[in-house]
Amino acid sequence: MGSTTDRIAGMKPEARAKSIVDVFVSSYGDLMKVDMDAWRGKFRKMAATPFTFYRGSAALFYADVSVDDDPFLNDKTSRVWIQGDLHAQNFGTYMNGAGVLVFDVNDFDEAYVAPFSWDVKRLAASLALIGVEKALSDEEIREVIAKMANAYLAQVEKFTHGANDFALTLKNTSGKLLEIMQKSRLNTRVALLEQETTIENYDRKFRLNKNSRAIDDAMRAKVNAAFNQYLETIPAGKRFDKVSYNIKDIVARRGLGIGSAGLPIYSILVEGPSQALENDIIIGMKRAQSAAPSRAIQDARVNQFFKHDGHRTVLSQRALQAHADPWLGYTSLEGAGQFVTEISPYNGDMEWDDINALKDILETVGYLGQAVAKIHCTSDVDSDNTLVPFSVEGAISDAVKGREEKFVKMIVDFGEQYGQTVRNDYALFVDSFRNHRFPGL
Repeated sequence: MGSTTDRIAGMKPEARAKSIVDVFVSSYGDLMKVDMDAWRGKFRKMAATPFTFYRGSAALFYADVSVDDDPFLNDKTSRVWIQGDLHAQNFGTYMNGAGVLVFDVNDFDEAYVAPFSWDVKRLAASLALIGVEKALSDEEIREVIAKMANAYLAQVEKFTHGANDFALTLKNTSGKLLEIMQKSRLNTRVALLEQETTIENYDRKFRLNKNSRAIDDAMRAKVNAAFNQYLETIPAGKRFDKVSYNIKDIVARRGLGIGSAGLPIYSILVEGPSQALENDIIIGMKRAQSAAPSRAIQDARVNQFFKHDGHRTVLSQRALQAHADPWLGYTSLEGAGQFVTEISPYNGDMEWDDINALKDILETVGYLGQAVAKIHCTSDVDSDNTLVPFSVEGAISDAVKGREEKFVKMIVDFGEQYGQTVRNDYALFVDSFRNHRFPGL
């Protein structure tokens, strides 16, 4: 099979452009037809920079990386829970189920059981793209990627020696990452409620605005039924008192982000821990879509395991996140799988605008490497271990033992080279979009 980047470099631009269009149409054609306006908006956001293009083109990445030679993959290391869309902005803060503010990988929409190195490679290429945006030299970009890869291996090795309680918290981080966590800690549930809701007749209800709309009685009945079905999927040890799940209001939203274009989302306001108005909880019920890595996985045991993509998303998050959200669960609505989770004020995405000095970048990517190792090697107590019934840290450690430098070099080379591929693909994508080569767009 050889190198992915060498294969792509040997293609003529018009052939590569056609390949890009074909991958998008085959992967997302049905979704595009549902809401063309949302997908035009998504594509315009992707057209902003090579990095935003990369964020929205996970399907293209897997079409490429799945045919790449990888000497570190075997029966076990090819069957690991991965985040599936691991770029440098899919990290952030959240309040875990144990009440600890954590910095970690977030967004599990694309999570799947697949080769562990796919996560590391996807992150490496995104770091190369950020490095170019920040005008780092080629040597500095390689240093940044190597720092991440070495931190990943070091943390995997620590897990093999029993560091199972590891998490990035306010106590063990510093520099720019600590600043991100401290700012997130200033957020409050009351402020979120004031932004999203109003009080009428002595109780809360959602505000209606350009991003939300009321639903009719028939749709409300369907969402209520789906909500009751969802409650049965919450692990027994994480269930609150019955009063917590009393529904106070429901609104519909339309997904507008790069990863959620056109997907229907329902925001549900529930009572929370008590009848005090400041304790109300907002949860989101979102239609799940097929995971990008799934199109590159031919393992029937994996592909046939999940009831639907909402089920897959929730099982994946529990497998990748220790002390997962106690509101996390799944259901189905109008025949489509949904995943349900709290809309928390402490969930914040990582931004890179203020991380510019090389020393700060290096410190930050070291933390990112540790975070990736954490999701690969630890899981929630209620996770399902049927698909991955072995020690992931042991499998990865065995695969790289004695070849650590070769692994790091592979990741650095891939990140640097695929980053250049993405920059070339970005120009082809924008040209194809501008000239209406995507059907219907």
